Amino acid sequence: MARQWSEGHSTSILCVGVSSGPEGLLASGSESGEVTVWSQEGTIIGRLTLPGKEDSTSVVFSPAGLGQLYVSHGDAVSVLDPRNLKGPVEEFQGAGEEEINALALNDTGSALAVADDSGAVRVLELPGGKVFRTLRRHTNICSSVAFRPHRPNNLVSAGLDMQVMLWGLQKTRPLWTLNLQDVAEEEDDHQQRPGQLFNPPLVHCVSVASCGNILGCAAEDGRVHLMRIGSGSKLDQQGAVKAHSQGASQAHFVSFLSHPHWLVTGGNDGQVALWDLSKNPVVTPEAKAKTRVVTAPRRKSKSKANRKEQCQDKAMKVEMEEVEASAEEATEEKLGPKLSISHGDKVNWLCPAVLKGEPSVVVADQSSCLTVYPLSPL
Repeated sequence: MARQWSEGHSTSILCVGVSSGPEGLLASGSESGEVTVWSQEGTIIGRLTLPGKEDSTSVVFSPAGLGQLYVSHGDAVSVLDPRNLKGPVEEFQGAGEEEINALALNDTGSALAVADDSGAVRVLELPGGKVFRTLRRHTNICSSVAFRPHRPNNLVSAGLDMQVMLWGLQKTRPLWTLNLQDVAEEEDDHQQRPGQLFNPPLVHCVSVASCGNILGCAAEDGRVHLMRIGSGSKLDQQGAVKAHSQGASQAHFVSFLSHPHWLVTGGNDGQVALWDLSKNPVVTPEAKAKTRVVTAPRRKSKSKANRKEQCQDKAMKVEMEEVEASAEEATEEKLGPKLSISHGDKVNWLCPAVLKGEPSVVVADQSSCLTVYPLSPL
């Protein structure tokens, strides 16, 4: 049963974050610099409008302690105390070169990554906010950034240049880069579905599973592009899930369900979906061997008398192709979402959270309210 949390904002909510721990608080940021902190029941604990009233584009809680909430607005990052929202405890002015789109903290809370409109990713040392690295390889807006769990010096960035990059923070060049446009062009089956306009795979959101090896990128082509990182931080494998009929705006791995490869996605089609990727070939390479293409043996025609045999062969081949097609459809069906929610409005942000012991997803859309959906039907 969906619940609505209202009266926390007067403008469209752009981002949501949750703190770790059983009594974890939630924070949301909206247009015009509004920030609201909520209890797990949806009670408003505090509200604040940041100086300058620039849109609050990203909110992240420090894993190092409850007393720090980082919020990006314009090219600045404000550090707030979520339990006492009187005003910024600290300000990192000019943390981004241009408007900041996303923030990410590493496991230890010792580094803050800032992705901005210039395409740059800056890494700030914490505490203090001193710029430790500036990573410049994106040729367009860098829209999303995420640290790999258990690897505080490994960072993933993605952007509207359709590039996904893995960085080792010891260097200022990426360990590898994947261009999703090249991937899309290479895919034989990448054809327009009826009623779907083809959109390039501009990446809006990147997430890393808690195992640290699987990446998911929500893209404008409606797909969630998946990557597996192998030994030596090499790109091992990539693939995609056809997740939405319009642009996919959000993809977040869920760390609190039965395994680390549950993924929740949201899109411009107003749908929210939960996927079990544990059997996906990118996640489990053995799954690749499921469908083997078998073709009928070819026979050379020696006389007109063989035409009947040829016709039989052709019929057999068509039949086998039909079987393969239906097997493929069954696989698609099997790998489809485990839970599909018609939210009805474009999704701005998704935040998986355990609220009062119940696995849930918090949805922000074009409105000034949050919607909470339980994932308990699983």
